[in-house]
Amino acid sequence: MVNKSQLTEHQQYLRKVKKDKRTIGITRVLILIIFIILWEVAAELKWIDPFLVSSPSRVVESVVKYFKEGDLFRHIWITCYETIIGFVVGTIMGAAIAVVLWWNDFIGKVLDPYLVVLNAIPKVALAPIIIFWVGNGITAIIVIALLISIIVTIISVYAGFMEVDGERIKLMETFGATKLQILKHLVLPASIPLLMSALKINVGLSWVGVIMGEYLVAKEGLGFLIVYGGQIADLNSVMMAIIILSILAYIMYKAVAIFENKVIKKYR
Repeated sequence: MVNKSQLTEHQQYLRKVKKDKRTIGITRVLILIIFIILWEVAAELKWIDPFLVSSPSRVVESVVKYFKEGDLFRHIWITCYETIIGFVVGTIMGAAIAVVLWWNDFIGKVLDPYLVVLNAIPKVALAPIIIFWVGNGITAIIVIALLISIIVTIISVYAGFMEVDGERIKLMETFGATKLQILKHLVLPASIPLLMSALKINVGLSWVGVIMGEYLVAKEGLGFLIVYGGQIADLNSVMMAIIILSILAYIMYKAVAIFENKVIKKYR
């Protein structure tokens, strides 16, 4: 039985946790607000060159300009679409290939050095080949993002599978468990933290891949705005695109974090 003192201590602990979270959130917001104010003041007083680093008011003006022209949400949608497709496909394919490598130990050992080499190759070096293979468009951008995320996913997930306690696997085999049952009831649940970490890593890698692809071949999207703004010396548009990218990446990361919490609670 739980006595009243224990219940009170638990309630106090929960209140402290909530208070700490609220304090951290408020502090984060205050830091952001202070940074924006200092940035604006520094630009207005010419402590910094607003032509080179823009200012919050100029970024807002660029947002309004693109919004009135009807191009802002189109650029955002295209980049988000490419990123989400690259993220989802890269994660699913990477996890599936990792399962195959774990399932067949011979294939895993044979392909291990090739995965290391592929991971070390700068993916931007493959971009010209990809463009010739799939064309100069959205498909090429998605493939570039896919290549960047899939190898890391395979290596991370496969390493997690291989770290599962071998004695527990042998125990299940002793009781007649099939390979599929071992995967479903032991390996996958034990690898949940690594799988979630791979998802979080893929969020950043997918954005990197898409922006890299848009630098090379896009005619629309946030990466295109950055390149185009740099070419015509419109650094306000460049800064606007970078800030929007930061916000979108944060939203996507938080969505993955919420998904992670739900999955971990379920398996616990």
